[in-house]
Amino acid sequence: MPAVTDTGFVEMRLRKVVGIGSADGDISSVVVLHGVSEDRHLQIQIGQTEAFNLSCTLTGVEFARPMSPQFAVGLLHALGGRIRQVRIDRLMPVAAGGTAYCATVEVEGATGVELVDARPSDALNLVALVPAPIFVARDVLAEAERQGDSAEAALLRRALEAEQMTVRQVHPDR
Repeated sequence: MPAVTDTGFVEMRLRKVVGIGSADGDISSVVVLHGVSEDRHLQIQIGQTEAFNLSCTLTGVEFARPMSPQFAVGLLHALGGRIRQVRIDRLMPVAAGGTAYCATVEVEGATGVELVDARPSDALNLVALVPAPIFVARDVLAEAERQGDSAEAALLRRALEAEQMTVRQVHPDR
């Protein structure tokens, strides 16, 4: 069976999660992926809750109770499963005229290997907690690079230079 990298995918790793302010005062949360063996990158705008969870994981913030990604990983392990890989493998048109990234999580369990459809933000939150490779389809990368000089593309490019979003726990006695 050919390797994913032989069939049109680039292996990438989570680099950071950032918050980028726009001219109208809105804050966009962006996850940045960087190529493992190729100098490629992909920036994906994600929801604030997913960005918060991912940032906490990447910066080592822990909570007394599990957040949704920790809960999902706990369920997966309780059922004897593991994540084999995450693929950001396609784009889907959205109502506003843009596109959304789609992901597939390859899960191995007692019944064999299953492919689970996911939002990239959810899939990346899982893979931040358990060791598994991330692959991005070359055609998805090519489409991201074709975005040109649109306002959204400019905002996403700013994510490459921005610092990792940090979350700090505040103690009531301080």
